[in-house]
Amino acid sequence: MNKETRRSVLQKAVLATDAAALIVKKASAADMPAWQRLFPVGFRNERIKTSGAEINAVIGGAGPPLLMFHGAPQSLITWRLIAPDLAKDYTVVLCDLRGYGDSSKPQGGDDHSDYSKRPMALDGVEVMKHLGYNQFRMVGHDRGGRVGRRMAIDHPQVVTKLAVMDIVPAHYLYSHVTIEFVQVYFHWFNYLRAAPGPEDELLKANLAQAARPTTDEAQVEYRRLNSDPAMLHAMCEDYRASASIDLKIDEADIKAGKKIRCPLLALWAATGAMGKLYDVLGIWKDEGVNVTGKGLPGNHSLQESAPKETLAELQNFLRG
Repeated sequence: MNKETRRSVLQKAVLATDAAALIVKKASAADMPAWQRLFPVGFRNERIKTSGAEINAVIGGAGPPLLMFHGAPQSLITWRLIAPDLAKDYTVVLCDLRGYGDSSKPQGGDDHSDYSKRPMALDGVEVMKHLGYNQFRMVGHDRGGRVGRRMAIDHPQVVTKLAVMDIVPAHYLYSHVTIEFVQVYFHWFNYLRAAPGPEDELLKANLAQAARPTTDEAQVEYRRLNSDPAMLHAMCEDYRASASIDLKIDEADIKAGKKIRCPLLALWAATGAMGKLYDVLGIWKDEGVNVTGKGLPGNHSLQESAPKETLAELQNFLRG
């Protein structure tokens, strides 16, 4: 075998080895859970039992604790674009709300009380206590913001700062029903129908969506989760609780004059439905004693549609 032939054989061997390693790497990545593919090395997964559920959490970073709750019908991966940067300054605890993602899914109960924001807020408090934190900052998007609001009211000694994203309180929405609200947020009423009507409709639509091809890893994960009948029932129960047992809890708190005592930041999509229909900041100023906020570019999921701007506002607010 001459020198050129040996060189050619060696080159082919190296290429074959590299190709084999790449195949193994791809196969290994495919076997990874979505959170591991979507968050950087250093983040870890833990399932934490609370008094009413088992919460799936992904934790990363170092520094003061920061709890983050997602909205519906999402999961903790919604924070994938901003959590790595926040983890440079904070111990970031990302949780799937009970009923969502890979957290456990209680049935709901005749009065939907399993999905009242009160026990959902307690889940967060107990998760953080399990991790060794008695006080923490909290960020919630959509349903997660509603849970964060309840947490700040029920546990004022625990939540030191609260940021809510693209919502106003549910009690305000249900007490100020307009045709515009119904048209834009029809699901707020559709999901209130008795089970399994809305659940079955959602499952049919979501399975059809899941059958369409996509290479977006986040969308693949959302489709997996949103094709789970138990998750769809839990989400509907979440909305049913907001329109029933949670309204009674809010009514009692409003009569008692309870306010959010910690600093509160409200962010919303400036050109989205919430920003167009409501004086978001003015409504939240009635809820707290130290309230700031602003509209941002992007859509309802600010953390995914305007991650740079959302991250900057959260970093500024959470600091100190």
